[in-house]
Amino acid sequence: MTTTPQAVRRASPRTRRAATPPDPARPLLPDAEPVRLLDKSGTPLPARTDYPEPPVEVLRELYRRMVLGRRFDTQATALTKQGRLAVYPSSRGQEACQVGAVLAVRDSDWVFPTYRESMALVARGIDPVEVLTLLRGDWHCGYDPTEVRTAPQCTPLATQCVHAAGLAHGEAYQGRDTVALAFIGDGATSEGDFHEGINFAAVFKAPVVYFVQNNRYAISVPLSRQTAAPSLAYKGVGYGVPSEQVDGNDPVAVLAVLTRAVAHARAGNGPFLVEAHTYRMEPHTNADDATRYRDGAEVDAWRDRDPIARLETYLRARGVLDDAAVAEVAEQAEAYAADLRTRMNDQPSVDPLSLFDHVYAQPTPQLIEQREQVRAELAAARDEEGDA
Repeated sequence: MTTTPQAVRRASPRTRRAATPPDPARPLLPDAEPVRLLDKSGTPLPARTDYPEPPVEVLRELYRRMVLGRRFDTQATALTKQGRLAVYPSSRGQEACQVGAVLAVRDSDWVFPTYRESMALVARGIDPVEVLTLLRGDWHCGYDPTEVRTAPQCTPLATQCVHAAGLAHGEAYQGRDTVALAFIGDGATSEGDFHEGINFAAVFKAPVVYFVQNNRYAISVPLSRQTAAPSLAYKGVGYGVPSEQVDGNDPVAVLAVLTRAVAHARAGNGPFLVEAHTYRMEPHTNADDATRYRDGAEVDAWRDRDPIARLETYLRARGVLDDAAVAEVAEQAEAYAADLRTRMNDQPSVDPLSLFDHVYAQPTPQLIEQREQVRAELAAARDEEGDA
């Protein structure tokens, strides 16, 4: 059985419990401790009226997409080692954030990802080969942003914060109830574009949810060297933006908190800032050696908080997931990975002269000269092959 990207999207639950927007008059500061609805073993904690648990059918779908997402992530990492991708930033360990975030928004909303959100994009239903096109070394992202309402993956840190604010403001100005979801890493909160984007959104009450995945390291720089704030969520108060912090490895809590944050923005109350406390299990990218700045004991401690195992334990205890269902999801994930491998083995045909396309609206004399130089070199190489 092959699980297509379209099947990923079609399987979304059609009915969701309406979320109650937070009271705009509530204090701007987040809870002192991250919101948590499951303990690290998957046992439910006391229910919270401010963050009600999502419907069970949504949690089952969250589990399914998290399993598919992790299998996609490990397959993409393998493709990088095989030379099929130029680079790949893994999000293993952050499945609750990656998938929970896209389940909290509508297909008609806009998503602004960073370079690490490949798993979120496939969870949104985008073809995995199209997702990996940019990381393969192409000059454009492989999908049509307007069709899937998803901006290209952003490599410069925090620039998507400004883009999200502008789009959300424009949509609201035209009377649409679109919400923009902007993914951010903890390191990006140290960039000027983060502050400019959230300040603009606050002033104009743009419907944006800024979702910070605090995975403890900006490449090798630990969080303690980035901020002295008690939590990155506290950065919202300076702009008049309400915020919350959540256990980013608790899938139920992530979806509950983001659902209310999205409802807040959609109701016209302006932006909302959410910080998820999570961990990047793999190196920053395949070019990084994480052992140089963190030890194995730290990684092992976070492995015990695995978000997929946590949700599986909870759903089994609820009686809505059993061995057969787990095996079926695992089979879907393997089929998904096999289809990705097969299609990624097809080498794209690239015209070297396309390197000179789209550099300038009107090619400069120097660019034309360089293009003709390359054209002549290619012709000479073909002649040599013919003589051989």
